[in-house]
Amino acid sequence: MKSLIAVAVAAAFALPAFAQTQTLPDSQKREANREKVQDKLPTEKERAGNRQEVSRSAAGTALTTKVKTALAKEEGLKTMTNINVDSADGVVTLKGRVDSADMKKKAEAVAKKVDGVKSVKNELRVEAPKKDKAS
Repeated sequence: MKSLIAVAVAAAFALPAFAQTQTLPDSQKREANREKVQDKLPTEKERAGNRQEVSRSAAGTALTTKVKTALAKEEGLKTMTNINVDSADGVVTLKGRVDSADMKKKAEAVAKKVDGVKSVKNELRVEAPKKDKAS
């Protein structure tokens, strides 16, 4: 019985050693794999471009938020939910509709006062408010 247990224990330790017959790749294969991986990684120039793009996008989002906040705080414009604000590189674009030419001018003036705005493209359309038929 003791010999049977000894054989079982020896087999249990020996089997994993036989199972791991795969060898590691030689240095040439490792170098070839390393080169393949390096080819897929972005270059320093590409990484710098990606950082600039992310930074520019974040700055545009922050500027858009500042302009929207300024419009929302402005008396007479705070109820205007039809004004869409976009920005890129300090250029703010206002789109949508307003009730009068004065509101269009006012929205542009408010946007121009926001820190970071270089110029404003005012693409707002003037449309008279629709009247209810029930009145």
